[in-house]
Amino acid sequence: MRRRARQVKLEMLGEILHKILEKRNIPHTATDRYLLNIWRRAVGPQIAAQTHPDKLKRGSLFVRVSAPVWLHQLQFMKEEILGRINELTGKDEITRLVLTIGELPTASSVAAGQQPPEPPLSPLPVRDRNVMRESLATVRDSELREILERVMTKEISHRRQREKRKAPGK
Repeated sequence: MRRRARQVKLEMLGEILHKILEKRNIPHTATDRYLLNIWRRAVGPQIAAQTHPDKLKRGSLFVRVSAPVWLHQLQFMKEEILGRINELTGKDEITRLVLTIGELPTASSVAAGQQPPEPPLSPLPVRDRNVMRESLATVRDSELREILERVMTKEISHRRQREKRKAPGK
Protein backbone atom coordinates (compact mmCIF):
# COMPACT_ATOMS: atom_id res chain seq x y z
CA MET A 1 0.00 0.00 0.00
CA ARG A 2 1.43 3.36 -1.04
CA ARG A 3 1.55 6.21 1.37
CA ARG A 4 -0.11 9.41 0.40
CA ALA A 5 2.29 12.27 -0.25
CA ARG A 6 2.26 14.91 2.41
CA GLN A 7 0.59 18.10 1.30
CA VAL A 8 2.80 21.16 1.42
CA LYS A 9 1.38 24.37 2.81
CA LEU A 10 1.26 26.82 -0.07
CA GLU A 11 2.47 30.37 0.43
CA MET A 12 1.40 33.42 -1.49
CA LEU A 13 3.98 34.76 -3.95
CA GLY A 14 3.86 38.18 -2.29
CA GLU A 15 4.83 36.70 1.07
CA ILE A 16 7.70 34.74 -0.46
CA LEU A 17 9.01 37.82 -2.27
CA HIS A 18 8.71 39.90 0.89
CA LYS A 19 10.79 37.36 2.83
CA ILE A 20 13.46 37.18 0.12
CA LEU A 21 13.71 40.95 -0.26
CA GLU A 22 13.89 41.43 3.50
CA LYS A 23 16.57 38.72 3.83
CA ARG A 24 18.67 40.38 1.14
CA ASN A 25 18.11 43.93 2.48
CA ILE A 26 16.55 45.06 -0.79
CA PRO A 27 14.20 48.05 -0.45
CA HIS A 28 10.71 46.66 -0.99
CA THR A 29 8.52 49.31 -2.52
CA ALA A 30 7.81 52.99 -2.55
CA THR A 31 4.93 52.19 -0.19
CA ASP A 32 7.41 51.10 2.52
CA ARG A 33 9.30 54.39 2.28
CA TYR A 34 6.03 56.32 2.19
CA LEU A 35 4.79 54.50 5.29
CA LEU A 36 8.08 55.18 7.10
CA ASN A 37 7.91 58.91 6.25
CA ILE A 38 4.26 59.19 7.36
CA TRP A 39 5.09 57.35 10.60
CA ARG A 40 7.95 59.74 11.38
CA ARG A 41 5.80 62.78 10.73
CA ALA A 42 2.93 61.39 12.84
CA VAL A 43 4.94 60.42 15.94
CA GLY A 44 7.89 62.81 15.86
CA PRO A 45 11.63 62.15 16.00
CA GLN A 46 11.84 60.87 19.59
CA ILE A 47 9.24 58.11 19.16
CA ALA A 48 10.38 57.38 15.58
CA ALA A 49 13.88 56.64 16.90
CA GLN A 50 12.45 53.93 19.19
CA THR A 51 10.01 52.39 16.69
CA HIS A 52 9.84 51.06 13.14
CA PRO A 53 6.68 50.48 11.06
CA ASP A 54 6.92 46.99 9.56
CA LYS A 55 3.91 46.55 7.35
CA LEU A 56 0.38 47.59 6.62
CA LYS A 57 -2.03 44.71 6.22
CA ARG A 58 -5.81 44.90 5.97
CA GLY A 59 -6.04 48.21 7.79
CA SER A 60 -3.62 47.20 10.56
CA LEU A 61 -0.26 48.92 10.90
CA PHE A 62 2.33 46.63 12.49
CA VAL A 63 5.06 48.52 14.37
CA ARG A 64 8.17 47.19 16.12
CA VAL A 65 9.11 48.93 19.37
CA SER A 66 12.59 48.89 20.92
CA ALA A 67 11.67 48.27 24.58
CA PRO A 68 8.75 47.32 26.85
CA VAL A 69 8.66 50.83 28.33
CA TRP A 70 8.04 52.33 24.90
CA LEU A 71 5.45 49.67 24.11
CA HIS A 72 3.58 50.49 27.31
CA GLN A 73 3.64 54.24 26.66
CA LEU A 74 2.55 53.88 23.04
CA GLN A 75 -0.42 51.70 24.07
CA PHE A 76 -1.90 54.83 25.67
CA MET A 77 -1.23 56.90 22.55
CA LYS A 78 -2.66 54.49 19.94
CA GLU A 79 -5.82 56.47 19.13
CA GLU A 80 -3.92 59.76 18.88
CA ILE A 81 -1.27 58.23 16.60
CA LEU A 82 -3.91 56.60 14.37
CA GLY A 83 -5.69 59.94 14.08
CA ARG A 84 -2.48 61.73 13.07
CA ILE A 85 -1.55 59.07 10.51
CA ASN A 86 -4.98 59.10 8.89
CA GLU A 87 -4.95 62.91 8.89
CA LEU A 88 -1.55 62.98 7.16
CA THR A 89 -2.57 60.41 4.55
CA GLY A 90 -5.96 62.02 4.00
CA LYS A 91 -7.64 58.60 4.29
CA ASP A 92 -9.01 56.47 7.09
CA GLU A 93 -7.36 53.32 5.80
CA ILE A 94 -5.47 52.47 9.02
CA THR A 95 -7.92 51.31 11.68
CA ARG A 96 -5.64 49.38 14.03
CA LEU A 97 -2.13 49.78 15.43
CA VAL A 98 -0.34 46.55 16.44
CA LEU A 99 2.74 47.12 18.58
CA THR A 100 5.35 44.42 19.24
CA ILE A 101 8.77 44.45 20.83
CA GLY A 102 11.51 43.69 18.34
CA GLU A 103 14.87 44.57 16.91
CA LEU A 104 14.95 47.83 14.98
CA PRO A 105 17.02 48.51 11.84
CA THR A 106 20.32 50.30 12.42
CA ALA A 107 20.04 53.98 13.28
CA SER A 108 21.92 55.14 10.17
CA SER A 109 19.62 53.27 7.78
CA VAL A 110 16.51 54.52 9.59
CA ALA A 111 17.79 58.10 9.59
CA ALA A 112 18.49 57.97 5.88
CA GLY A 113 15.29 56.07 5.14
CA GLN A 114 17.31 53.49 3.25
CA GLN A 115 18.83 50.10 3.69
CA PRO A 116 22.58 49.91 4.43
CA PRO A 117 24.71 49.99 1.28
CA GLU A 118 25.77 46.65 -0.11
CA PRO A 119 29.11 45.80 -1.67
CA PRO A 120 29.15 46.28 -5.44
CA LEU A 121 28.05 43.30 -7.48
CA SER A 122 30.21 41.83 -10.18
CA PRO A 123 28.62 41.83 -13.65
CA LEU A 124 26.86 38.62 -14.58
CA PRO A 125 28.24 36.41 -17.36
CA VAL A 126 26.23 36.36 -20.59
CA ARG A 127 25.12 32.77 -19.93
CA ASP A 128 23.62 33.72 -16.54
CA ARG A 129 21.88 36.79 -17.98
CA ASN A 130 20.35 34.69 -20.77
CA VAL A 131 19.11 32.01 -18.37
CA MET A 132 17.63 34.72 -16.15
CA ARG A 133 15.86 36.43 -19.09
CA GLU A 134 14.42 33.09 -20.27
CA SER A 135 13.12 32.38 -16.77
CA LEU A 136 11.48 35.80 -16.51
CA ALA A 137 9.99 35.80 -20.01
CA THR A 138 6.74 34.26 -18.74
CA VAL A 139 6.18 36.92 -16.05
CA ARG A 140 3.68 39.38 -17.50
CA ASP A 141 3.68 42.01 -14.75
CA SER A 142 6.56 44.40 -15.52
CA GLU A 143 6.97 45.58 -11.92
CA LEU A 144 7.13 42.02 -10.62
CA ARG A 145 9.54 41.07 -13.43
CA GLU A 146 11.81 44.00 -12.44
CA ILE A 147 11.82 42.95 -8.78
CA LEU A 148 12.52 39.32 -9.64
CA GLU A 149 15.32 40.37 -11.99
CA ARG A 150 17.00 42.39 -9.21
CA VAL A 151 16.64 39.52 -6.73
CA MET A 152 17.97 36.97 -9.20
CA THR A 153 20.87 39.22 -10.23
CA LYS A 154 21.91 39.69 -6.61
CA GLU A 155 21.54 36.00 -5.79
CA ILE A 156 23.53 34.83 -8.81
CA SER A 157 26.20 37.46 -8.25
CA HIS A 158 26.58 36.52 -4.58
CA ARG A 159 26.69 32.83 -5.49
CA ARG A 160 29.46 33.48 -8.04
CA GLN A 161 31.42 35.48 -5.46
CA ARG A 162 31.12 32.62 -2.94
CA GLU A 163 32.28 30.15 -5.60
CA LYS A 164 35.34 32.31 -6.36
CA ARG A 165 36.25 32.46 -2.67
CA LYS A 166 35.97 28.68 -2.31
CA ALA A 167 37.78 27.81 -5.57
CA PRO A 168 41.42 28.54 -4.46
CA GLY A 169 41.12 26.44 -1.30
CA LYS A 170 40.10 23.17 -3.02
